[in-house]
Amino acid sequence: MTVVFSHESLPGLVGTTLGPGEWMEVTQDRINQFAEASGDHQWIHVDVERAANGPFGTTIAHGLLTLSMISALNQGMFTFSGFKMGVNYGYEKIRFPSPVPVGSRLRVLAKVISYEPVGSTMQTVIEWTVEREGTEKPSCIAQMIFRHTPN
Repeated sequence: MTVVFSHESLPGLVGTTLGPGEWMEVTQDRINQFAEASGDHQWIHVDVERAANGPFGTTIAHGLLTLSMISALNQGMFTFSGFKMGVNYGYEKIRFPSPVPVGSRLRVLAKVISYEPVGSTMQTVIEWTVEREGTEKPSCIAQMIFRHTPN
């Protein structure tokens, strides 16, 4: 179910958790593509043979790859309506409590933390929790700030 975020609905959604989203697998190809895009070729991410003898027994996703996957993981959870435009303004806090070994499946939950005016715009803070299948500890928790201009 897709929740509509509008100037009228968001005040009532503060404190609400949405999701979880669909599971998505983290493949070695995705990790390698992120390494190419970011320039981060640390062996723990891209050297399969060396990582097999490392602390996790396999390669792991970059923390920033996990963070960047939130956009893909939240597809269909909500949509914005009644705003001229919106932008990702930044993050309040980002943590990576547990690693993401290659082959892991991730999904995301979204909690609406706040919705308030900031100058001529509105600001929504969403706390994302990225879960890894089969573990209790999340792989990423991030508070993202959206800024929107109402119609």
